[in-house]
Amino acid sequence: MPTLTDRASHASYWLPLLIAALLIIADQALKGWALANLQEGAPARVVIPGVLEWFLTFNTGAAWSMFSGSAAPLALGRLLVGLGILVYLYIRPQQRFLSVVLAMISAGAIGNALDGLRFGKVTDMIHAPPLSAITRAIGQGDFPIFNIADSCVVVGTIALLIGSFVVDRKPRARHGAPEDNGVNREP
Repeated sequence: MPTLTDRASHASYWLPLLIAALLIIADQALKGWALANLQEGAPARVVIPGVLEWFLTFNTGAAWSMFSGSAAPLALGRLLVGLGILVYLYIRPQQRFLSVVLAMISAGAIGNALDGLRFGKVTDMIHAPPLSAITRAIGQGDFPIFNIADSCVVVGTIALLIGSFVVDRKPRARHGAPEDNGVNREP
């Protein structure tokens, strides 16, 4: 039975590219919609009460506005990282799980790089009040407004960390059965 870590066939070459392309398109489409339909500084537009709101803002730095005013160098770095990951996945196909997770991270880097290169800032529009409730409870203020690209990087990184703790293991010896420690093997 195949697992998440099995190697894919020919799809290994194209799956990460397809995933990244679809996520970049979704990110850019939502950013385009936000620029056309939302106004910076206007009150949040409720999508799902208490869960999701649209609120247009811009970021010239990285996460949580770190390195503000560095949009161009950050955009170039993001673009190089995102494209580098995709080239690596194309040249050296990885296990499906790793391919999907790295494609997500790559899509996020490229999506925000496109904004930085075109506009000198990244367009953010997603506000999640439950996340702000958590960050306020620990004394950190509101959770930052974000976009699909940010979500790709964060979810991909978390999945990568979790996946690094889950390894394919040989089944353990059953109770009462001798454990093979490799000492008495014949060549």
